[in-house]
Amino acid sequence: MVETFISPLQRLRDEMEAATSACTFLDHAAISPLPRRVRDAMVRYLDDRRVTFGFMDRDEEGIPARLRKTVARLINATPEEIALVQNTSHGLNLVAQSLPFRPGDNIIFCDMEFPSNVYPWMLLDRQKGVEARCIPHDGGGLTVEALEAHADRRTRAVAVSSVEFLTGFRTDLAAIGEWCRAHGAYFIVDGIQSLGAIPMDVRAYGVDFLAAGGPKWLMGPVGVGFLYCRRELLEEMSPPMAGCISVVGWEDWRDYNLTFLPDARRFDLGGPNLVGMTGLMAAIELLLETGIENIHRHTLHLTDVLIADLQRRGYEVVSNLDPAHRSAIVSFAVPGDVRAAHARLREAKVAVSLRESYIRVSPHGYNTEDEVLRVGEVLGNSF
Repeated sequence: MVETFISPLQRLRDEMEAATSACTFLDHAAISPLPRRVRDAMVRYLDDRRVTFGFMDRDEEGIPARLRKTVARLINATPEEIALVQNTSHGLNLVAQSLPFRPGDNIIFCDMEFPSNVYPWMLLDRQKGVEARCIPHDGGGLTVEALEAHADRRTRAVAVSSVEFLTGFRTDLAAIGEWCRAHGAYFIVDGIQSLGAIPMDVRAYGVDFLAAGGPKWLMGPVGVGFLYCRRELLEEMSPPMAGCISVVGWEDWRDYNLTFLPDARRFDLGGPNLVGMTGLMAAIELLLETGIENIHRHTLHLTDVLIADLQRRGYEVVSNLDPAHRSAIVSFAVPGDVRAAHARLREAKVAVSLRESYIRVSPHGYNTEDEVLRVGEVLGNSF
């Protein structure tokens, strides 16, 4: 009997029954449907724990430890550099409040950032006199050229998204990482719009800190994510909060020794979201099996197809079309009432986002050419 070959992308599609049967789902820059494997893993966890038998999983090879190892594989880090957090905002706030910034320092980001990568720096401005320096974007995101025009000797950090949420601009992380090393600035990355769809190597890119939540391209549950902290910088970080498991010898409950753990677990506070961690671990394992590079190539092909169709129909694509900055996010303008256009797509069960005055489309590795072409079929020609 000849065994039929099933491609990794087809196996991923087979996991997405809810997305492919209920609608044409092209909205992974928002919140992804859960793959079957992820849902099943969380249900199994709950079924196994119908009787409460412990406050948390303390085994070294338990869920938090295994998730740290899985995340480390995803981004080329070590488990000791991974803190488990609630979401991207939580991770970035920990970075902002832990580093030794001084009054008069400045942190640069561009005006295309999602608020999660803006408000932590604005809060530092208000609290500590650290300037949150918002600079104009360059072609939809942040570039070295823009940095050179606005940085000075007091620039202590650069904060950027690996992919910008509105324009889909894919940042040249290697170039900005090199600039940060040359200028003695921390390099801080919001990775939520690329992880799971674009390969990430924090070592190669010189990333100091990277935060991401699980529910977008990683296709995990809401309410769980991670923060990467480069090991050489951990001792520079003074956590703004302390909990019962943040410290050395934490099981000696009444020792009261406020000596933070030497690794990224210093940011752990107490009972973790084990259900969410179980789901996120299953999601990342599925994506690693599929191959992030496979997903990246396929989504770029899908967006090639989408962009060509939209342009043929007369729509203005506002995402940067330079291959060096392309991602799986495509935003385009619709003449007339964009809300009505978005409503037509929803009525046709095509899931995309309305962001500002644009329609944003964001397919994943399991989507097909026919599915991305549904956008143009529903909207028709713009002329």
